[in-house]
Amino acid sequence: MTLQAIKYSRGKLEILDQLRLPHQEVYFDIKTPQDAWHAIKSMQVRGAPAIAIVAALSIAVRSAHWLNGQGEMMAATARDSAVLINGQLDYLVTSRPTAVNLADAAAKLKAVVSTAANKSDADSRAVLAAYLLAAERMLVDDVQDNERIGKHGAAWVLRNTTPNVSNPMVSVLTHCNTGSLATAGYGTALGVIRSLHSSNSLRHVYYTETRPYNQGARLTGYELIHDGLPATLITDSMAAALMRTKARSENLTAVIVGADRVAANGDTANKVGTYTLAILAKHHGLKFLVAAPRTTVDMTTKSGADIVIEERPEIEVVNLKGPVVRTNVFSGEKEIITDSNEEICIAARNTRAWNPAFDVTPAELIDGIITEHGVVEKDDRGVFQWDKIFDVDLLDEAPEVGEPKRLNMLPDGVTSQVPLNNQPSITATASVLGHR
Repeated sequence: MTLQAIKYSRGKLEILDQLRLPHQEVYFDIKTPQDAWHAIKSMQVRGAPAIAIVAALSIAVRSAHWLNGQGEMMAATARDSAVLINGQLDYLVTSRPTAVNLADAAAKLKAVVSTAANKSDADSRAVLAAYLLAAERMLVDDVQDNERIGKHGAAWVLRNTTPNVSNPMVSVLTHCNTGSLATAGYGTALGVIRSLHSSNSLRHVYYTETRPYNQGARLTGYELIHDGLPATLITDSMAAALMRTKARSENLTAVIVGADRVAANGDTANKVGTYTLAILAKHHGLKFLVAAPRTTVDMTTKSGADIVIEERPEIEVVNLKGPVVRTNVFSGEKEIITDSNEEICIAARNTRAWNPAFDVTPAELIDGIITEHGVVEKDDRGVFQWDKIFDVDLLDEAPEVGEPKRLNMLPDGVTSQVPLNNQPSITATASVLGHR
């Protein structure tokens, strides 16, 4: 059965509650922007691309209801509709300020709304319809972009870590969760890993538990086991030992992570612990790669020093949540005793904790930034060459994994007009063999 992280059909949005994973698959409805804000803030949905999609679609759900005459229209004119939608987008951006994809999506949707509202014959329905189409297009484009990220990244890894080996098999290390649970489908860094696996080039993937919220242990492990990839969990503190002892025997060649924001100089904000892995990779001679859609690159942010780092409650560090289980000491099998998550304290009473959600990895530690338009590398001066992904005017397919040619660029997602009636269901899914 295919894993579904986001279920959407016009007028209805359901998301998989990631706080209940990996032990329970529970979906719940997002009916309003307020529902989306709380789901993002509480981390029931997380991952920069997924946050942007859920936020955008939460307004689309309301728009669809109004267009179908369900509920009183909140805006009488085109201008009123634009003001209403823009206000909801601004509100949603406050749920996760570090995730640039959310702000980028909001800006693009505001532009769509402004264009629709400024037409001479515009009315409220026309503005709502324009927004609805644009938000739904973002969902479709995100899945396609992730597949391209996977192909570009896998080809780069094989070309730059095993250039003289026929039929290479590589192992990689990843951090946090960057798969279908963090995107609309397939994944960014995990998409690269899926692409390596689909081409029979993946020996093994190691993944960190990712304290304090354990997104690696709970979510990445859930996806990898679901899809049948060869994988092993390690604690965050084991990464150096892994690189020193397994690099040669397992052909551990690269660390591949996602990103919440990439500054203009290449400094990258990602889940806390990423900076540590980059330092370790440099010391042990492993490639360090960031995989993220182009929308994650924020050219208005000069460097990592300008990135606002969200700090979360200290209780997430000193307490853990999960179901009560009984483990068979001989077989290792676990029996869940309670359906609901229980909370336990793992630190001394009155312990104070610091809990930044992200850290910033300096550009000099990053070998490449994988986007849907290709892999951005540094020139001889150590400067990332962004023109490769921002000056795109030719449509090229992503290369097949292992293809020796240089990665070509892809343009922005092509917009298409979707009729307001008979709209098919759009479901974001993930599977090692494909998301469809």
